[in-house]
Amino acid sequence: MLPSNHPLLFEQFCKRLGYTFTRPQLLQEALTHRSHSAAHNERLEFLGDAVLNCAIAGLIYTQFPELPEGHLSRLRANFVNQKALSGMALNLQIDQLIRLGEGELRSGGCHRPSILADALEAVLGAIYVDSNYAQAEDVIKALYLPLMQDIDFKTQGKDPKTLLQEFLQSQKLALPEYVVVTTSGKAHKQKFQVDCVIPAFDIRTSGEGTSRRGAEQAAAKLAYDEICLHHAYP
Repeated sequence: MLPSNHPLLFEQFCKRLGYTFTRPQLLQEALTHRSHSAAHNERLEFLGDAVLNCAIAGLIYTQFPELPEGHLSRLRANFVNQKALSGMALNLQIDQLIRLGEGELRSGGCHRPSILADALEAVLGAIYVDSNYAQAEDVIKALYLPLMQDIDFKTQGKDPKTLLQEFLQSQKLALPEYVVVTTSGKAHKQKFQVDCVIPAFDIRTSGEGTSRRGAEQAAAKLAYDEICLHHAYP
């Protein structure tokens, strides 16, 4: 349930977004999950996904004229994936406005990345319907341009294990060893603890995850961050 002062919250949200709706009902629909009512945001999310991809493609094409197609595709994927969108949705405080059914409310759906990401795309679709593509593109540019100022193309789209491996190979050092320390929990809900060992730097970091791969990635990130912090690289 939205608080009693939700009109003010909607007004504040529009200021953060940089767009005021001429048809506020479109914004309400965009922020309505299918668990709440029949008039939900899935159609607007479908439209917003297309608008976002087109706008981001044009934006990075203009901002990075020297990048080849492969790099542009990877960069676009990083900007429109669920993690990026849900983080932006939280910055816009969509979690305070999303309308959910009782079950989703009880399970913390307002902070679920998939729900937040879909809601943001639906909002962008609603802007397109409320006005036109140019208006939606302007909002997307305002949201994304600050994120494009300090992009490190060496790390874009690469997971921690890949970054760590590429660095060690560039230094002609042995690849890290991943050691499973513990495995706990039932078969359908296991938890892994994995150590990442790099003797050349006397590094041993520990990561946890619900899969071995996830735990390895967590450990690799800690190891890579430690190298960056203490060894002035990359």
